[in-house]
Amino acid sequence: MKPRVVPFGESALLAELGDEFQESIVSRARAIADHWETTLKLGPAVPAYASALLRFDPLRTAPAEAETVAAAMLARGELMLAPGNQPRRLVEIPTTYDGPDLAETADRSQLSVAELIALHAEREYTAYFLGFLPGTAYCGRLDPRIVAPRLERPRERVPAGSVAIADGQTIVYPLASPGGWRLIGRTALSMFDPGADDPARIRAGDRVRFVPL
Repeated sequence: MKPRVVPFGESALLAELGDEFQESIVSRARAIADHWETTLKLGPAVPAYASALLRFDPLRTAPAEAETVAAAMLARGELMLAPGNQPRRLVEIPTTYDGPDLAETADRSQLSVAELIALHAEREYTAYFLGFLPGTAYCGRLDPRIVAPRLERPRERVPAGSVAIADGQTIVYPLASPGGWRLIGRTALSMFDPGADDPARIRAGDRVRFVPL
């Protein structure tokens, strides 16, 4: 798929970079969002796996002008090396590994429970983007020895703070919600505080480690 910019309502654009998951495309989406928001200061931007939502104020920036600027960004390969695209803070998540899916996932992966915990905790992850619920950071990649497809039937309620894995990634549920990821542990940390200046504990691009308790 050739990268393109398309209108997304009256005050936003969608920069589409691809149609499949690739680490390089995730990084580029984050770089474009950072550049739009922090360097050009045209408005908030939200990166995803293969796209970036670019918002702007139509009273300050004409839609045609915003689209021209966004198209120019997609044509500039140096954005791959933009400072905002480099790993940021290290966020450590103290984790109690006692989730209801821990033993079954270890067995599925032909690992002991201790081995699965070690593989999950020894790796440093990158927060690709935030989605699903406020403060939910999709972090990857899991060690490929961990086999964790999503549940065939999602749970109706997953407790807030649940540490979960699925499809090569790991997350922490910030709020109680339905969910189909495999629960391997929990943390007492609050992952999202709507009253804080920076509500989400993890930001896109952060480095993330899970520390066993």
